[in-house]
Amino acid sequence: MTVDTTERLAKLRELMKERNYSYYIVPSEDAHHSEYTCDADARRAFISGFDGSAGIAVIGMNSAAMFTDGRYFNQAGQQLDHNWTLMKVGLPGVPTWKNYCLKQAEPKSVIGIDSSLITFAEASSFRVALKAKDITLRGDHDNLVDKVWGSERPALPNGKMLVLGTEFAGACVSAKLDDVRKALEKNSLDAFAVTMLDEIAWVFNVRGSDVAYNPVFFAYALISKESAVLYLDEQKLTDEVRKHLEKYVSIKPYYAIFEDAKTISFSKVGVSDQASWCVATAFGENKITTIQSPIAIAKGVKNDVELHGMQRCHVRDGAALVEYFAWLDDYLAAGNEINEFDAATKLEGFRSKQEHFMGLSFETISSSGPNGAIIHYSPPSVGSAKLDPKKMYLCDSGGQYLDGTTDVTRTWHFTEPTAFEKRAATLVLKGQIDVVTSVFPKGTTGLQLDVLARQHLWKCGLDYLHGTGHGVGHFLNVHELPVGIGNRSVFNLPLKPGMVTSNEPGFYKDGSFGFRVENCVFVKEVETEFHFAGREYYGFKDLTMAPHCRKLIDTSLLSDEERYYIDQYHATVRKTLSPLLSERAKKWLETATEPL
Repeated sequence: MTVDTTERLAKLRELMKERNYSYYIVPSEDAHHSEYTCDADARRAFISGFDGSAGIAVIGMNSAAMFTDGRYFNQAGQQLDHNWTLMKVGLPGVPTWKNYCLKQAEPKSVIGIDSSLITFAEASSFRVALKAKDITLRGDHDNLVDKVWGSERPALPNGKMLVLGTEFAGACVSAKLDDVRKALEKNSLDAFAVTMLDEIAWVFNVRGSDVAYNPVFFAYALISKESAVLYLDEQKLTDEVRKHLEKYVSIKPYYAIFEDAKTISFSKVGVSDQASWCVATAFGENKITTIQSPIAIAKGVKNDVELHGMQRCHVRDGAALVEYFAWLDDYLAAGNEINEFDAATKLEGFRSKQEHFMGLSFETISSSGPNGAIIHYSPPSVGSAKLDPKKMYLCDSGGQYLDGTTDVTRTWHFTEPTAFEKRAATLVLKGQIDVVTSVFPKGTTGLQLDVLARQHLWKCGLDYLHGTGHGVGHFLNVHELPVGIGNRSVFNLPLKPGMVTSNEPGFYKDGSFGFRVENCVFVKEVETEFHFAGREYYGFKDLTMAPHCRKLIDTSLLSDEERYYIDQYHATVRKTLSPLLSERAKKWLETATEPL
């Protein structure tokens, strides 16, 4: 559904003219560079009408361009109105938004941006490139889109926080702070300014509700060798949370970090590469050292308690998913109708009955037929399409639990798929199997493994326009970088035992169907016959427990090893989940997991 953005853009251009901006940049992220934002921070969605999670708007006095990646080409094409030009990043001849600005902006011109919404690292490199063409990048301290939005802008969230006990977190706050301080010593830093919301939640063993589906809260933290300060809205603190935090940190108002930054005596402050230009400016750019966040790395490697919790919650989550598909299969077979949104709501109902359930980990992608080709499709609450039993049904969903986070995709067909649908689905499944059964030496990155998932599609001239896997938090963000598998440089982090990532290749035929299969997996040590150069070898183990749709598997395309993997995986799913299921779901699962 498109939104007429004519009036919004006209008001924005009036403000741009007042500040002598030739272009104004509107990123997707919030001041903490979060992928998913609260409603009040959805500025790019407001100004453009496109509400996908990734994209950046570049608005000129006579133009408006939206840059987004392959996950959102279809969705953005449907949501953007006539005022906008869709820039399909990654396709031949399509520039990045920065190169677009460098080409379009005239010498002596000024480009504006909210300095809290661009990272210091990105702003620094962009300013250098612009300066060479005599163009200035100016960081606002107020946001022009907010001025256009006015009183209609949603209020900032104010939900209460909770303590995550060590029985779930596995490590106390003191131990985590000690590790950060060791990193300070290693990098010769006086302090580390923590700006990423999930890092703050993890290091202090607390969770919040400021961003839908992500149990985080708006805050900054400043950790030095002798002390720690947490900056947040104290109205969000319960007595329990305050008592817990005050053992480890001083608590100050959210925005006080910017005043403290000007007065503290630290001469060298570390920030991650995700920290904002605004934060760097507050401390003084000459004092800032950008490093890979030690918290992000530590958080990405799950400790034994976290990993055990991830295993447990995936079992319960799998039981909920089987109950759902068993019910849905019977419901449709009886001639009943249900739309995509109501189906997603039904699945949430099954999840909500599970122990430690705290909500969904993202908005359920419940998509029938051609909607499945919209990679990050979300069914509207009003007017969503009915599930067509004669078409593919792609369901990507997940839950937040006190002991972990889940993310699983299964694509189902309730009648008879076409030969091409079966072929495409099987090629995707073969790639997923190749990833999970791979063995690789210590030091291997997700960037190197990505080709395993795509190779069978490539042989047929097919592919998919998204990564193969993303890190998954522990009762935290469902997307947790820098862990993951993909063909972008961001996935250059060596995989280590304890890391959790999704494994989710896919294929999408616009206007027809989408197929994706996704399991969460964790990295483990693997014993090999030889140890060349004395190296350790690693592999993956499935966390997700859910059957594959046997109707969509063309067994003639499988090797003996692939057939064995599927049969063994299904046997494990059946044995693990059956004790948790209703009789109806147990019978459905027995049929769904019969040997190939």
